[in-house]
Amino acid sequence: MTKITFFRSGGSFYGFEEEGHTGYADEGQDILCAALSAMTMLIVNTIEIAYASDVDYTVNEGATNIKVMSRAALAEYEDDDAKRYAVSGLFCGYYYQLNDLLEEYYDNLSVEVIDRDYAANK
Repeated sequence: MTKITFFRSGGSFYGFEEEGHTGYADEGQDILCAALSAMTMLIVNTIEIAYASDVDYTVNEGATNIKVMSRAALAEYEDDDAKRYAVSGLFCGYYYQLNDLLEEYYDNLSVEVIDRDYAANK
């Protein structure tokens, strides 16, 4: 099972951590794992390239752990309201997409939200 924990501060999503294998299918055949990987990299690339903002991410394939966070989603780090809304919106959209996937893949996914300051996740 893949556990995905979203990070939120002041009502704004600013990141997530994914841990574990989905176990939906064998390696190389797991469409759920492929979907999660593609959506994760879309978020990273959009924040970095389209929004020209910093995104902190680590990938530990051996431990099956991915962590993605961006200060640009939070008012204490980003003055541009539009950019802040867009970055937080990406994380929020991913959260709702995963909740839709839970309907079919409830044995393979776990999704939760924790309220925690950005600095506490470093």
